[in-house]
Amino acid sequence: MNCALKPVLSLDYPECLFKLTSSKFEDARVKYFRNFLKKTDDRMLMKMDHYLDIYDRMLKPWRGRDVSFLEIGVYKGGSLRMWRDFFGPNSKVTFLDIDPDCKALAIDGVTIEIGDQTDAEFLARIAKDYGPFDIIVDDGGHKMDQQKISFRTLWPHLADEGLYIVEDTHTSYWPGFGGGYRAKGSFIETCKSLIDHMHSWYTDQDDIFPFHAAAKQVHSVQFYDSLVVVEKQLKEAPFSITAQNGEVTRSDKILKVRNRTSIF
Repeated sequence: MNCALKPVLSLDYPECLFKLTSSKFEDARVKYFRNFLKKTDDRMLMKMDHYLDIYDRMLKPWRGRDVSFLEIGVYKGGSLRMWRDFFGPNSKVTFLDIDPDCKALAIDGVTIEIGDQTDAEFLARIAKDYGPFDIIVDDGGHKMDQQKISFRTLWPHLADEGLYIVEDTHTSYWPGFGGGYRAKGSFIETCKSLIDHMHSWYTDQDDIFPFHAAAKQVHSVQFYDSLVVVEKQLKEAPFSITAQNGEVTRSDKILKVRNRTSIF
């Protein structure tokens, strides 16, 4: 029985299972976001618990890198130090909030700007002064107009290969926030449309499903419980490849043929 990468001799099943489980998580012993909870001070940090594990997995390649980071929403200031210390020492870390009192929560290495996330002119100024951004996190007011206006305005100022993260998207199912189950104006439904746009290269119904420019920018749309992550990647048209006898051939036929009845 192969319990791990190294041979394990003379183990009964329970011990083997334990070693397999231990080795699986050995490299994940250091969980920055999860461990940060024990390092918090009197400034309250409020997040959904499962976000921490998602961030530890998803953002691991970003740890220690010098980035330009923007978060909408300060609240009690508990996440300022969390994000500042996660990134490299030369990062630009910026927070936005509508409450003027949040300005007093600024710490070294973090800038706080006061304004309304539905104010496109304000967001454009922030982008001009601090962007382009590598990572944007929207943890602001969570209402549909706030999330959609912020996304629409800030997306052009997200750097290539950057991440746009929207927290607490369960509000898309709350009528009091402008959402509701499959409500057309909800942020979740907007993100479902992004999936269509991303695949519009492959349309077979040009009249009702034309090519959308977002296909050249949206690399992935990741849905988690209450969390949406849109990954940006500037790209040219996709193509298929065949490889035989060491020779690789590319084709864009998949984008041009219409009335398909075969994948080939």
